[in-house]
Amino acid sequence: MRSLICLGTSDAFGSAGRHCAGYLLDTGQGRILIDAGPGLLTALKAQGRDTASIDAVVLSHLHGDHFAGVPFLLLEYTYETPRTRPLIVVGPPDTERRVFEAYYALYSEAREHELPFEVRFVEVGDGDATEVADARLESFRVPHQEKQVSLGHRFRFGGKTVVYSGDTAWTPDLLRQSSGADLFLCECSTFDTKVPKHVRYVEIEENRSRFECDRLVLTHLGREVRARSSEIAEELANDGLEIPL
Repeated sequence: MRSLICLGTSDAFGSAGRHCAGYLLDTGQGRILIDAGPGLLTALKAQGRDTASIDAVVLSHLHGDHFAGVPFLLLEYTYETPRTRPLIVVGPPDTERRVFEAYYALYSEAREHELPFEVRFVEVGDGDATEVADARLESFRVPHQEKQVSLGHRFRFGGKTVVYSGDTAWTPDLLRQSSGADLFLCECSTFDTKVPKHVRYVEIEENRSRFECDRLVLTHLGREVRARSSEIAEELANDGLEIPL
């Protein structure tokens, strides 16, 4: 069944005891992991998800709360659930170097052994499009980092469109990028406190009538958003939430 499953919906601080960013997109033909926070493997197993079913990983940017779970997937596929088919990892420029840098920092002895399966890295930027696990992936840059590239992603499959903002400051371009989407998964780190390079709920509410997506779900939620959830009209993501598509 086509769906998006929330594995981790917190900000970088594990607010309200939720896992950091991770979403499992089932296109009906393949399974794509969107972002992989450090607790990703635990989240998958806590929900009884089959780790071997993941065809590809798509990263929005290279902050630890969004990609530090990838080394643990490599470990899982080497020892616990041996993998033979290739793993596709799509992300912004420098993804391959950063993933292996993190892997070897955590498990230095891994340098001495080749992985028993192939990892195919596809590095993308603003305006790039590629095919991933039977979905068309269209990437767009968002204002979250000054020098490194942060991306939002649009997934098109089976007549459906899912858009993920990644981490970003508020920009009217989110309205354009999410227009016509069946689901827009948008970051919302605080309620009204200004935090550099992140979206506040008040900014979403001010622009709510301008969104043209079928379903808007807020995620990457900090403690302020959780504490004031009764004041929020929009749907909030939670670990374990499954959204049919």
